[in-house]
Amino acid sequence: VQLQASGGGLVQAGGSLRLSCVASGRTFRNYALGWFRQAPGKEREFVAAIGWSGRIYQESLEGRFTISRDNAENTVYLQMNSLKPEDTAVYYCAKRDRWYSRNERDYDSWGQGTLVTVSS
Repeated sequence: VQLQASGGGLVQAGGSLRLSCVASGRTFRNYALGWFRQAPGKEREFVAAIGWSGRIYQESLEGRFTISRDNAENTVYLQMNSLKPEDTAVYYCAKRDRWYSRNERDYDSWGQGTLVTVSS
């Protein structure tokens, strides 16, 4: 399975971005998809994940970020609103064959990442 993330860019604080991640494969609807991010000098951290039904978020991001999926388009989205400079990071999408997880080690395929920069 290959994952291709896009949608990153430069945005002012308070703005919004929507990230997309397109996956190859015919069984997309069976995947759990996750978004993770890595800020400069920091470890990669969990952002959000979505399964066949249900989704989870990093608690501090819930309310500003929304994860969704379109199985017909093999795409998972991350809508990010009210962006803050501390949201600046490379955002990665990832896939696993089972239920969603907050643990990056549970995911077996990763996209290349897309850079989000939030200016103050």
